[in-house]
Amino acid sequence: MFLSSRLLAALSLSALALASCAKAETGESEPIVAGTGPATPFTSQEVATFDEPWAIAFAPGTNVLFVTEKAGALKFIDTASGTTGTVNGLPQVAYGGQGGLGDVAFLPGEASATLGGRTIYLSWAEAGENDTRGAAVGKGRLECDAPTACTIEGLAVIWRQTPKVTGRGHYSHRLSISPDGRYLYVASGERQKMTPAQDTSTTLGKIVRLNLDGTPAAGNPMAEMARQTGNPVTAEIWSYGHRNILGMAWDAQGRLWEVEHGPAGGDELNLVKPGANYGWPIRSNGDHYNGDAIPDHAEGDGFARPAASWTPVIAPGDMLIYSGSMFADLQGHALIAGLGSMALVDVAFEGESAREVTRWSFERRLRSLAQGPDGAIWVAEDGKGARLLKLIAR
Repeated sequence: MFLSSRLLAALSLSALALASCAKAETGESEPIVAGTGPATPFTSQEVATFDEPWAIAFAPGTNVLFVTEKAGALKFIDTASGTTGTVNGLPQVAYGGQGGLGDVAFLPGEASATLGGRTIYLSWAEAGENDTRGAAVGKGRLECDAPTACTIEGLAVIWRQTPKVTGRGHYSHRLSISPDGRYLYVASGERQKMTPAQDTSTTLGKIVRLNLDGTPAAGNPMAEMARQTGNPVTAEIWSYGHRNILGMAWDAQGRLWEVEHGPAGGDELNLVKPGANYGWPIRSNGDHYNGDAIPDHAEGDGFARPAASWTPVIAPGDMLIYSGSMFADLQGHALIAGLGSMALVDVAFEGESAREVTRWSFERRLRSLAQGPDGAIWVAEDGKGARLLKLIAR
């Protein structure tokens, strides 16, 4: 089922830019001819299929994997028994373009062999007035009355992207709980509007750091600015100058990393630091789609430079930092799911920098990743009839 990594290297810059970035944003896909290549460190098992899966996450303490489907469904599968189920009590989502039901997250401190009775977080695209939309995050309680049926009780919105704008792209809305279980980090895309990423009176193009109830966390870098301006939104901001973040993960040192789409070139992997400005749309290692140049990141320009960047782009869909024992050579590495690149990209960290080690090519676009309790790597393909794959060591 795997394609040659050499094939990707042979593609032209212009062809891959179109297939990776533009296609990733519209949801279209471009077939790539299968080839042969070096052996991968894993074998792949097809476990189930879903329609437009967007996020996958294990409920801590269990073998149960939850899968969001973009049109608005939340499903789960017991990966030990194969039993599948559905979740009720979901919000109404603004489905279309890149919008719909987004991420799902659980609190690591609530790890339990019992599935029900735990906190659940969801993100989704929410409709507003006058054909506007924005990301929303909700918190509820998961209750399960049967092995195949759960309900989210008391789901309430605890955060909204501000402001709602027109269009159906760049919601980002990835969720990540800090390793100490105290804070909720939300990736908030710039909604294809560019300039709001530099405007600290909005949360577009930002990462926000919240308490678990959705209120701004104490110690956020712009809290004093928020007090002076009277704009409470500013107090949520942790970092800014982002474009379209689709992966966030923590390393063993407790550092937060994110991967985001560049425009025509310039996908970025960034080490997230409080108060840092990552430059979009003033700086990018890519260019605008119409060919207009954007100044590259440069030392001393006042913006945080990416730890790694890609031109041609990889079109990231998700990221994890591997900590399991099944793949010893991958411990501490970032694994990035490629949409247009149709690849699993292996990245090694070197201090505050990073480099691509290799990539393994797949037959279809890759949307989301999760690490299983046994160290297996779980991959959800993108689109209709997408396969859920389990990667295990050879």
